[in-house]
Amino acid sequence: MGGAAVFWIGVLVAGICVGSLFTFKTKEDPTLWRTCTILTLMCCYLMWGLTYLAQLHPIIVPKRDDLRVEF
Repeated sequence: MGGAAVFWIGVLVAGICVGSLFTFKTKEDPTLWRTCTILTLMCCYLMWGLTYLAQLHPIIVPKRDDLRVEF
């Protein structure tokens, strides 16, 4: 699973957001429900995507301290 997973999950989240536009038409306050749902999904997706990509390509390479120094 590389960076393509972030793209495909983004497509899935976008589909759920579009589906929420039609789902909440019968609720008492549909605009509030749609806005909360879309903002929650987008914030969670961005946090997950940035964390996932940061783990794929770290800025600082981890260094091991338990290696023996050879001369």
